Amino acid sequence: MASLTKRNLIVDITNKLAHLELTQAVVSEIIDQFMESVTEQLCAGDKVIIRNFGVFQAVELKAKVGRNPRDPEIDIPIPASAVVKFKAGKELKAKVAQTLPLIREKNV
Repeated sequence: MASLTKRNLIVDITNKLAHLELTQAVVSEIIDQFMESVTEQLCAGDKVIIRNFGVFQAVELKAKVGRNPRDPEIDIPIPASAVVKFKAGKELKAKVAQTLPLIREKNV
């Protein structure tokens, strides 16, 4: 199964917007600034809402007690942490839902 890397994303966007004559360096800078802006907003505790795509939000994972499978008698405290949660928008969900046959084909 192939993955979309940042590099591949830059090349793809540059090719799709060839009529604008953007260089890969410019597209790379735009993507970097986008990621930096999203990161800054999440670190400030704000939601990042991208209509028709989804919502990114920083949430707290509460502290809990874990166990080592090799020595289950010993409790291991796991501290609270902040993680990024993503909730897909309606249009993204609808488009991804149509890909079920393709996903099944690749997993065979």
